[in-house]
Parts: sequence; C-alpha cells; structure tokens
Amino acid sequence: MSGRLIGVGVGPGDPELVTVRGVNALRAAAVVVVPVMDTLERGRAEATVLHYVEQEKIVRIVFALNERTDRARREAAWDAAGEQVAELLRTHGTVAFATIGDPNVYSTFTYLALTVGELVGGVAVETVPGITAMQDLAARSGVVLAEGTEPLTLVPVTAGSAVLKEALAGPGTVVAYKFGRLAADVATALRETGRTEGAVWGSALGLPEESIRPAAELLEGPLPYLSTLIVPARRDTRGGKL
Repeated sequence: MSGRLIGVGVGPGDPELVTVRGVNALRAAAVVVVPVMDTLERGRAEATVLHYVEQEKIVRIVFALNERTDRARREAAWDAAGEQVAELLRTHGTVAFATIGDPNVYSTFTYLALTVGELVGGVAVETVPGITAMQDLAARSGVVLAEGTEPLTLVPVTAGSAVLKEALAGPGTVVAYKFGRLAADVATALRETGRTEGAVWGSALGLPEESIRPAAELLEGPLPYLSTLIVPARRDTRGGKL
C-alpha cells in the first residue's frame, strides 16, 4: 500500500498568509483533513482552508486537543484519528492535513503522521511549511525577532512557568506559545525577570477579533489558548550585535 500524506501549514489564521505552495497542495489533494475538538465546531484551520477548497472536499477529524489530564482518552483519540486518515489514504491515495502555523512546530500533524505510518505501509509523508504566529505577530507589532548573533528561544508555556523563567533569564528574544490559561503566571515571570518592557502579546491574528497589546497589559484572567508572546532581546545600541 502506498499513498501521500501531506501536512500543510496554513498560517496563524489570516487566509492571505497561506503560501502558494500550500494552496496548490490543498487543491491537488483528493481530501483535506482538518482537526476539530469534540464539539465538532469549525476550527481555525478549516476556516482558512475554505478560502481555497470547497467544503465537500474537507473532512473533520476529532482530536482531543483540549484534553490535558486523561492521557488514555487523549491517546485513544489519536489512535481513532489515525485510523480514519489511514482509511482515507487507502481510498483516495493523497490526503492533505491542514494545520495552523507550521506542520513541524508544535503541530498535531507530527503525531498523526507517526500513527498513520504504522497503519499504512509505504506511505510517503511530506510537509509544506507555513507562516508561524510569532512571524505574524512580529510583523503586525513591529517587534524584531532577532538580529545579529542573538538567539531566539521558543517556549510552550504548557511546559511550566519555570521553563519560561529560565528562557527569560537568558539572552536574546523569547517567544511563548500556548499561554492563554496561564496568563497570570506569564505576567509574573515577566515582572520577576525584568522583561516586561517592550514585550507584546497577540491573539486571533489576522481575524476580526484580533488583539495585539503590550505585555504590560496582560490580563490576570485566561486569554485565548492560541495567544502568542514576544519578549524582544535587550538591545543597547543599533547594530551592536551584528
């Protein structure tokens, strides 16, 4: 059995930020799979894909995206999703999986591809890179991600506030993902490390409900799960690190 499973990055949500290669891959695939939660509501990936392919071509597959405590339930959902995609591959040959951002950066596609590879012999797995939320937020806010020899550190806050604090204590720019429910912890970490000034957070980038604000205005309550934070490097002189 052979087939092609293509992970297509569709960007942070603005349909204009899907690459030409991404659009071509979505249109060329026999089926486009999009991840949804248990509610079966239209997700951001599907809303983006609909600008380029017809609804009849899209297949929603449930992932336990919001499951944080029940590992068995989460893994069962992954297995079921893998079985569904494997069957689509057997029937159609080429399946595209649309993922927000990039398929190789904290994406559901990584785990799906591993599962499908065990179920479908000879399947070819490919990825099409997508624009990430940190790139989009940097462009919309005017914050430079990195220059000269500065490092750039990406941290999922779901790994714990200690991991974020360690990154903030180091050099260069720090980008934080998945911190919506932990906004208060992030605000505290910024204050304790003296990195609040110049930092910016954003959510729903490119969408009508877009919000981009200074990190000093981080709310104590939860923010949208897909919020992004950029904490720029401390820069004393222009071009000093070139």
